Order: sequence, then structure tokens, then C-alpha cells
Amino acid sequence: MVVNKSKAAFRTIAEVAEDLGVATHVLRFWETKFPQIKPMKRNGGRRYYRPDDVEIVRTIRDYLYDKRYTIEGVQKLFKEKGVKALIGEEIQKDFFQAVLPPERLDENSRAFISALQNQLKEMKEELTSALARASK
Repeated sequence: MVVNKSKAAFRTIAEVAEDLGVATHVLRFWETKFPQIKPMKRNGGRRYYRPDDVEIVRTIRDYLYDKRYTIEGVQKLFKEKGVKALIGEEIQKDFFQAVLPPERLDENSRAFISALQNQLKEMKEELTSALARASK
């Protein structure tokens, strides 16, 4: 059962497999054949597919199952045309970038941030000085 997640959310291999109608072992096999598929791996090797990975896998599935290409044929397409040409220009964009425009800061916020920056600079200088004294 696929849970409703945001389009930018990472998905497990089971969620991707169910969504695309393929088995999980097929996705793992495709990872060995297509270096463009690079899911994050966490503890115990658990895979988390980024939105770009899902789009790449969906494209591979479409070429293999719907358009009846061979694996070698899809590999050749990716090599000749590139992933961006087959999937679109949005591929590999940073999904952690802000979607909303940055907020405008009022004077109080600017002053607060400036004071924090000054404190951090002073702390850095103190730590650098202490480190220099300790290494003598």
C-alpha cells in the first residue's frame, strides 16, 4: 500500500516497486545495469529512492515493458541521448532547495542575525587562540 507522500519525498524500494508494478528484485537488478539509478542506502542497506531515481526507473520500465526495448537498447539510449533528454531538464535538481522565495527580514531580525554572527566570530577567535596556546 503506497502512502500519499509529497512528490519530493524519498520512497522505499517496496513503495517504488508497488507504484511501478514491478518486483523489488527487478529494481535491484536494474540498479546493477543502470548506473543512473542511485538510491540512498541507509543502515542495513535499506534503499531510499529520490524523486529523480523514481523517474529514471519509471522511464526504464516504460522502455522495457511498453516500448519493448532490451536492456542493452535502453542503456544505449541513455548513453547516446542522456538522462536529461529522456526524462526532462528537471532531473537531478536539488529537492532540498527552498520552494518558496526567501522571506524578507525586518530590521529586528537583521540586527539579531548580525549580533549572532559577531558572537560566532568572537567565539572562533577565542577557540583559535586557545588551540594555539594548547599546542605550545
